[in-house]
Amino acid sequence: MKNRMKIIILILALIVAINAFYIIDERQQIIITQFGKPIGDAISTAGLHLKIPFIQKVHFFDKRILEWDGDPKQIPTSDKRYIWLDTFSRWQITDPLKFYETTRYETNAHSRLDDIISGITRDVISSNKLLEIVRSSNRKMTFTSEYADSMLEDAVLEDIENGRRAIADSIYRQSKIKVAEYGIKLIDVRVKRLNYNQEVQSKVFERMISERNKIAAKYLSEGKGNSSEILGKMQKELDQIQSGAYQKAQEIKGKADAKAINIYANAYNKDPDFYEFMKTLETYEKTIDNKNTIIMTTDSDYYKFLKSIK
Repeated sequence: MKNRMKIIILILALIVAINAFYIIDERQQIIITQFGKPIGDAISTAGLHLKIPFIQKVHFFDKRILEWDGDPKQIPTSDKRYIWLDTFSRWQITDPLKFYETTRYETNAHSRLDDIISGITRDVISSNKLLEIVRSSNRKMTFTSEYADSMLEDAVLEDIENGRRAIADSIYRQSKIKVAEYGIKLIDVRVKRLNYNQEVQSKVFERMISERNKIAAKYLSEGKGNSSEILGKMQKELDQIQSGAYQKAQEIKGKADAKAINIYANAYNKDPDFYEFMKTLETYEKTIDNKNTIIMTTDSDYYKFLKSIK
């Protein structure tokens, strides 16, 4: 019985000891509450610490820089352009006691950040033009020659007064003051993504397609012009080649005909009767066959050589 009591007392003492000590690592900071009310200042020193068991409770908070990522929201600009804006920020719990009293948990802090940053973002964006939100500076824009030719001659880009970076800084400065009420230090606020809404996006795409088609038409026109020029030069060179070749061929044929006539003349002068006989035989060969019928009188000179055969 005594041994059993000793074991029970030992277990109870162990439970009390375990509940009396707690450990803080380098990533954490804590506050202690007693019956739900905070006791003393926040503790951020890493190591083993002591508290009143069962009566006091330890609440841990992260010391690291945390992330807040807002949901994309549709916001109108001052020039009535609706855009989708997606922002994000980095924040840190710098006053755990105030943080516990105002929000208690990180999930509640995210809700507060969403209300504050999203609300200020809407106010700032609504008071600026779309150009101010898209561009960051008045640097000179460079365009391709095709795009520059497709632009209107009197088209001039409007100068910006603030710019995207200055607008994001304005959102950060205003939000930083408000979130400090919750024991939070806002590290930064930035625009993660900006996009047109569906209606404006369709018009932008239509304009881009129109510009691309205009540039493509220009290329096609230039290509057809160059093609016609190349084909014209080719045809001209071809005509010159054919003309030269025809002239050369006629010269060769003329020389050949002259040489043939000279040969025929020499042959005729040597033996006119034999020459006449050979030419007549060639005529027979070309005119008399199984398919053609020639009707002539018997006294025709065409058959004079045949008549002489006995």
